[in-house]
Amino acid sequence: MKYLKNTFRGLRSFMILWSTQGLSALGSSMTSYALIIWSYQQTGSALATSLLAVCSYAPYVLLSIFAGAVSDRWNRKATMLICDTFAALCTLSVLALLMTGQLKLWHIYLINALNGLGNTFQQPASDVAVSLLTPKEQYQRAAGMRTFSSSLVTILSPAIATVLLTTLGIYAVILFDLCTFAAAFCALAFFIRIPSNPEQKSFSGHENMLRAIGKGLVWLKENRGILDLILLLAAINLVASVYNAALPAMLLSRNGGSEASLALVNTCTGLANVAGSVIVTFSPVPKSRVKVICRSLLFSMSTENLILALGRTTPIWCVGAVLGWVFIPVMNTNLDALMRTHIPLDVQGRVCSARNSLQFFTIPVGYLLGGALVDEVFEPFMASLSPDSLPALIFGTGKGSGAALLFFFLAGAGVLTCLIFRRSRHIWKLESDPSITRRE
Repeated sequence: MKYLKNTFRGLRSFMILWSTQGLSALGSSMTSYALIIWSYQQTGSALATSLLAVCSYAPYVLLSIFAGAVSDRWNRKATMLICDTFAALCTLSVLALLMTGQLKLWHIYLINALNGLGNTFQQPASDVAVSLLTPKEQYQRAAGMRTFSSSLVTILSPAIATVLLTTLGIYAVILFDLCTFAAAFCALAFFIRIPSNPEQKSFSGHENMLRAIGKGLVWLKENRGILDLILLLAAINLVASVYNAALPAMLLSRNGGSEASLALVNTCTGLANVAGSVIVTFSPVPKSRVKVICRSLLFSMSTENLILALGRTTPIWCVGAVLGWVFIPVMNTNLDALMRTHIPLDVQGRVCSARNSLQFFTIPVGYLLGGALVDEVFEPFMASLSPDSLPALIFGTGKGSGAALLFFFLAGAGVLTCLIFRRSRHIWKLESDPSITRRE
């Protein structure tokens, strides 16, 4: 007990926030997963399903740069409570529409867009709240706990949602989500006091916010190493979001696939993230963080997509998920360390807000592209071939074979992206001369 007290000293408020917000994230993730299943069962269209993610990400991409510039001036606790309540009202509207038999796909698109809008302002407030609740000497432990809980959500949400869907139906999933929201809301409202930031300042007028936004963009333009890393992640996010759009279409429609297959693959993804988090937690500092980032991405992009393309059974797909995701936490940790080392503290908030818009704008584009490629290009192409043709022999026949062919091309696109950015001299300068990006 003495060891535990020393290990988690000063983290009482953070642990309450971390555990309850993690539980709420589990409920929200389960609802999102259940609605993906529901929408695909209603339409059978990968594009229609991928639009759910597009609607969630679009407000975040469009408004993140503004939210990052002003979030430090807002009351974090009030912002989090308002945004969480707004998300709960959106979930209640889904429940009401389901109970009355009026739920349509466009309703979910609209609700996801509203949820994305709330998350745009909730996330920066939550990130700063964690920093204010955590002693500096416990930052690494807090970051590890957040990564661990995020991985657990990835593992548990598809498994629990699938069990509830098959036994009690989608209503049980939504009710679970609302219960977890209530627990998180009460914990934040009555048991957590978020201290004020001594550096928090008020801003006057529209001009100051625009100046703050512009300063972050100018800093990135002058520091090409960081900018090239962000562009690398934007390109990887494009490939990954095409993958995310095509995965349900393949696993829910292909011979040997099912809702259970999709849940198992997602669970294996979460287990791989947990394993990767443990690996990086106990690993020494690498001699070259850039090399670790490039190699991790290259391994991930090549293995998973290729195995998904050629595999025909759930165990093989699960192996692909493990290989594709086990080194992603390693990559993320080294990327985060590299960013924090080179971006000065006085511009980190503005630079990170600009980074979010640049790095994540490819995600909705990728979801749209992935859904359209599956429905309009690859599935019709595979359906037009004879069963004894070479693509049919390699990727199979029937619905889902087109998505498998798409994964084959994604493997090539991911490898090519990594090799191109690996040649960037600006990225490698981050290793040789850390001071190069410290000018403002």
